[in-house]
Amino acid sequence: MPPRKASFIEPIDAPFEDVIRVLVRAQEEPQEKPVDMSLSKWTGKIHCADCIKIMNEMPKESISVVVTSPPYNIKNSTGNGMKDGRGGKWANAALINGYEDHGDNMPHDQYVEWQKNCLEAMMRVLRPDGAIFYNHKWRVQNGLLQDRSDIVSGFPVRQIIIWKRKGGINFNAGYFLPTYEVIYLIAKPDFKLAPKANAQGDIWEIPQARDNKHPAPFPIELAQRCIAATSEGVVLDPFMGSGTTAIAAEVLGREWIGIEISEKYCKMAEKRLKEYEKTKLTS
Repeated sequence: MPPRKASFIEPIDAPFEDVIRVLVRAQEEPQEKPVDMSLSKWTGKIHCADCIKIMNEMPKESISVVVTSPPYNIKNSTGNGMKDGRGGKWANAALINGYEDHGDNMPHDQYVEWQKNCLEAMMRVLRPDGAIFYNHKWRVQNGLLQDRSDIVSGFPVRQIIIWKRKGGINFNAGYFLPTYEVIYLIAKPDFKLAPKANAQGDIWEIPQARDNKHPAPFPIELAQRCIAATSEGVVLDPFMGSGTTAIAAEVLGREWIGIEISEKYCKMAEKRLKEYEKTKLTS
């Protein structure tokens, strides 16, 4: 089978159902989803468990692309905004309450060690021509930049992509409104982009997800763009959250594996996948 060309859509600032309808209609002639029998016990499922444990049980060098966004550890903050909502900028942020099974406030050195261990596990399952799209956020703490270099150092970072989001409302006169996050492209030596994927730039303007009850979702279009930049193979998200990466993989006709430690978010992801299937059938 010849490698698929990159397939991109324009970002859509719309509710989930509308985004899905556009994605489904934008699909090219449906292709039969390739099946990797060595991963048949893993694919098409959200595994409600610790991601490192599950990845260490998976076959080595079996995954084509990892698309993920871990908890940012934002509640371990030197400011008061994410601690208690003071300052206006975070007054209505769902992340003030942390995640369902994770407080998002680990001591920084422990957080860095955890994320390095996660990346090591991802690299173990990644094929020699595979890549990781690792979405994270830079911050300034105690006057020093946390650019996550302490996490990604030692890993083969090939490029940094800027995800430019739409701005919201900022009531804090001490800060400009934050409107971007970063995606580290961490690639093994044989990785190459899908045909025509290199035509796009490294600043992606995509609005935030809407109608999503997860405290820190990323948009389907973002996951879709990462997956479409690769030609074939199984997609993995070890921090599956509300199922966005799985839906994007389904849209592109790719096998996927999801891991999520929160039972609540696992159920949320399964519900959204069912909503996708229902929308696809009625579109």
